Amino acid sequence: MQIESASDLVSKKCVPCEGGVDACTLDHSRQQMASIPQWRLREDGLWIHRTVRFANFVEMVRCVNAIAELAEAEGHHPDLHLTGYRILGIELTTHAIGGLSENDFVLAAKIDRFIATDFPTAKAH
Repeated sequence: MQIESASDLVSKKCVPCEGGVDACTLDHSRQQMASIPQWRLREDGLWIHRTVRFANFVEMVRCVNAIAELAEAEGHHPDLHLTGYRILGIELTTHAIGGLSENDFVLAAKIDRFIATDFPTAKAH
């Protein structure tokens, strides 16, 4: 598995994962994080997460709905956490393998591009 740029990740499609493949190594995940700087790697290397603050509740919910559509199209689904009426936490892992796969980095890059384009006033939190 090689390190991909954000634009390379965005150009890919998530592939179905029902297990039977190895999760990314911690070293690989750490290197890949440079392509998605808004995200943080959990210390154990099994999840990546990002938190975004929106101008208001309606904007946050609109983003959640759009992420849901993107996730369905990709066949890879993040955990979404709504707090403080305008804070969105996004977590990614590949449950079938108990760690990170390329799909997590692909979806993270696509979410980043979407938020930057459609929600330019959203801020990292």
